[in-house]
This record gives sequence, C-alpha cells and structure tokens, in this order.
Amino acid sequence: MKVEVLEKFWIDKSRYDNAEKHYYEYLNKVSTSNNCSILVSEIAKAREHIQSSLEKIDGSTFEASSTSDILKRITSLENENKDLKQAVEKYAQLYNSIVRRIEQLENTKGSNKDEIDSDIDLFGSESEEESADQIRIREERLAKYSEKKANKAAIIAKSNVILDVKPWDDEVNLQIMEAKIRTIKLDGLLWGASKLLPVAFGIQKLTISCVVEDEQVSIDWLIEEIEKIEELVQSVDIASFNKI
Repeated sequence: MKVEVLEKFWIDKSRYDNAEKHYYEYLNKVSTSNNCSILVSEIAKAREHIQSSLEKIDGSTFEASSTSDILKRITSLENENKDLKQAVEKYAQLYNSIVRRIEQLENTKGSNKDEIDSDIDLFGSESEEESADQIRIREERLAKYSEKKANKAAIIAKSNVILDVKPWDDEVNLQIMEAKIRTIKLDGLLWGASKLLPVAFGIQKLTISCVVEDEQVSIDWLIEEIEKIEELVQSVDIASFNKI
C-alpha cells in the first residue's frame, strides 16, 4: 500500500509543486494587497488631518483679523457720532440764543419807539419839557456852528485866460500898447506874463495872460476895455481859457 502511495506521489509531484507555488503566490498577493491598502489609508488620513489643520488655522486667523477690524471701525464710528452730537448741540444752542435775541429786540422795539422819538429832537425845537440848561447848551452849539460856518473861507472860482492882441500895423509900438493894457485895473483881475509872436509881413502880436475871478470879472468886459485903445489895438482874441 505504501509503495503505491509513494509511487503516486512521485508521479504527481509536479502537480503538487505547482499547487504549492500557487498557494504561496496567493498568500504573497494577499499580504501585499493588505499592506498597500493600509499604507494608502494612512496616507489619506494624514492628508485629511493636514487639510483640516490648515483650514482651522486659516479660519481662526481670518476670524481674528476680521473681528479686530470690525472693532476698530465701531470705535471710530462711535467717536465720530459723539463729535457730531456735540457739534449739533452747540449749533442748536447758538440758534436758540439768536432766536431769543431777535424776539427780545422785536418786543422792545415797539415799546421803546415812543421813548426814543420823545428823547430825540431832530429839529432842535424848544419843547415844554426842555430845561434851562438844555436850552442854553443848544443855543451855544448853534452859535458855535454859525460862527464856524461864517469864518470858513469861501471857494473862489478863477480862470486863467491868454489873450492875443493884434496891432494895426508894424509901426505900432507894442511896449506902449502893453503898458496901456496893464493900466486896466479891477478887483479880481491879475495880469501875468506876456510875449511877442510874429503874425505876417513883419507884424507881431502881443500875447498876454491874466487870472480873473469869475464872479467879479467878465471876459467880455475885459476884451471891450482893451479894444477901447483904438489907436493901437485892431482886435482881441481868446487864445486859451482854463478854469483853475
């Protein structure tokens, strides 16, 4: 019996070897697959842990930064609101003060109007209520004003006139003609400089200036007085007339 079994074993040995080989290969695959699965799982867990930690860190940082900014903004708004309230209160007080002042002025305006009108005498007229001292002071002031007005120098209107006096011919002595012209006298008449200017054909004319007071001396009268010197004067013309 044993001889038959041994013979059969050696005859089927190759089959047993293949079976053993397949068995160990199977065990090796199972072991390798399990090891790979465990490693992949550990790696996935590590990744999840890292990602979770990063998310927690980012979230906490953002939350802390955002909270700090919000607090600062709230504080700033509170300060601005406080300043605005103070400014509004200040302007409200000022407005109320102005309104009260206007009301007081309006109320006192009507009541004081009659008193002001009665106290002020615009025309300086005497009234029954005036005392002797008030009348005396007013009269003294009026007298001083009248005296000052009377002593004030009046403005005298004057004119500067230049006359051209032409002789009959070249034989007329212009020095004698000028001397006779200067004999014309009148209050408000002041003779000035003179000169000789050529006219034509050897004839010269006398140009003479004078200052006259407009209210006392008439230019037309002066020209007529010069033309009365008929033996020497042919004509008289106004060369220049200016107000002083």
